Amino acid sequence: MSTVVVTGGTRGIGLGVARALLDRGHRVAVCGSDSRRVARVREELPGEALVRAADVTDRAQLRELWDAAVHRFGSVDIWINNAGISHARNPLWRLPVDEVEAVVRTNLLGVINGCAVALAGMAEAGGGHIWNMEGLGSDGRVVPGLAVYGTSKRGVTYLTEALAREVPAGVSVGLLSPGMVATDLLSHGYADPAEWARARRVFDILADRVDTVAPWLAERAITRARNGAHVRWLTGPRIVGRFALAPFRDRHVFDKEGSDA
Repeated sequence: MSTVVVTGGTRGIGLGVARALLDRGHRVAVCGSDSRRVARVREELPGEALVRAADVTDRAQLRELWDAAVHRFGSVDIWINNAGISHARNPLWRLPVDEVEAVVRTNLLGVINGCAVALAGMAEAGGGHIWNMEGLGSDGRVVPGLAVYGTSKRGVTYLTEALAREVPAGVSVGLLSPGMVATDLLSHGYADPAEWARARRVFDILADRVDTVAPWLAERAITRARNGAHVRWLTGPRIVGRFALAPFRDRHVFDKEGSDA
């Protein structure tokens, strides 16, 4: 049984991973920045789960999360930097500066803060593993209108690869890549219905629901925790297979009653 902290664990893939870990008997702490959502998730998750409000852009708040998890469970074995946000799908010069800064602070500075807190705590405790969550842009792929988001995720990949070379003894870091997951993060920012229709055709081929991806990620977050590990759900062969089967399948990943087969 491991103790796992998941930032951004009150919604989307983070909440899905937290639930899957709890189902497998692990001890879990999650945080989110929306106090109302935090309160709701605290009621939804089993009583043994630790659910706290914390802003990942504030390192002191993440340190408090670490201390609370250690106080509740005795130690932290795995820390997952999952918290992330996106922005409107617009060219950089059309994005408000506050929106740009929020994405960079959450997606990149938030991961840096999480890594710093977890590395220090795990070094003192004698070991542990940190997972950083990849996203669009991590592999260098460019999507017009998502320059800032992609840059932030590209930075997370570089950060993780760099940390793998400087972690203290007993501590390791790795990358989790969930692929395309049908959450509000994936669908965010489509102002043009025609653009959304085009994007959705691709999502219905390549994307998956949280309850499909999260258990797979949760299992590997525990079993593949080694330095430099890179766990990918949407691999090249899977992408090729999805497109090959697309004419014969009827997938609607954003419809509650639709097929996700």
